[in-house]
Amino acid sequence: MHVFRRCAACLLALLPVAATPAIAMDLPPEADHFDCRLLEEQPAPQTALEWYERSLWAGHCYRYDAQAVRIGFDGVRTLVLRHEIGDGVERGHARFLDGRPMTLERQSRIGRLGWSDDGTAPPTPVGIAAGIASHYRLSLGDEARIANRRARRLDISPLDGFRYGKRLWLDAETGLTLKQSLLDETGRAVQTFQLTVLEQPRLYRGDIGVDAPRDAPEDAWHPGWLPDGFRPQPVATRNGSHGGDVTHRLYSDGLSTLSIFVSPLQGMAPLVPGLHRLGVSYAAVRHRELDGSPRQVVVMGEMPPRVLLQVADRLSGEAHDS
Repeated sequence: MHVFRRCAACLLALLPVAATPAIAMDLPPEADHFDCRLLEEQPAPQTALEWYERSLWAGHCYRYDAQAVRIGFDGVRTLVLRHEIGDGVERGHARFLDGRPMTLERQSRIGRLGWSDDGTAPPTPVGIAAGIASHYRLSLGDEARIANRRARRLDISPLDGFRYGKRLWLDAETGLTLKQSLLDETGRAVQTFQLTVLEQPRLYRGDIGVDAPRDAPEDAWHPGWLPDGFRPQPVATRNGSHGGDVTHRLYSDGLSTLSIFVSPLQGMAPLVPGLHRLGVSYAAVRHRELDGSPRQVVVMGEMPPRVLLQVADRLSGEAHDS
């Protein structure tokens, strides 16, 4: 179960508002920082695309303390959140106030949308909202009052059946996400995350670092199929227990994300093949032979289960079902 716990923690780390490692303003590929003070020079957003871009920047550039509630498959849980920035690094902290005790912390810089290619720097996520618009329909809804603040609703609906949609309520003053709901294939909200208190959001008046380019690793496998628009995201591989390595690869279309974990079967207690539900997420487990060795494949994400199963079944290499 160690793979489940590790990936679940990665997903939970996204709980602080707008923790998505993406940006939307114009940055050259070689950029190594972004000056948050530029946000003061931007006009008020008018279109759905502009509101989404503003929310991405706000999630990076505002310091704040908040209280929140998460309503999902496992019930209702309350949290306290903090987002700080210093020395070019973002620091997020989330602590659950009920249920099983859990505290999550993360440090991050602005991410890149891929590995280096032939030694050149991959692009920073310039125009990420425009890329999302290729796979989702973005539209503005009515204003609302969330956490005693004026908010603008943003509806994000998938253009195909390979991903879930979202509904966001964005702070009219800062662009921070005050509330978000994850919508399944039927449009039903399967998880809602909402701030109940947002205390003194403050624009960080300085630079945030951009991740340095990293070369793509060499794997004995690769995805044989991914939904259109999903690209590999730089992520570190962590060593697994039982004496073997667990290879973790992350893929995203800028809004939806899936993780692939590949680990040796030898010397470990394997997970049962099939589909497992982990709160609002699912995990597709398969035992495959890759590069001549038996491996356990786990594909996880907040996506339609059939998509995760198809990714796991079509993982490519010297592979066949065991």
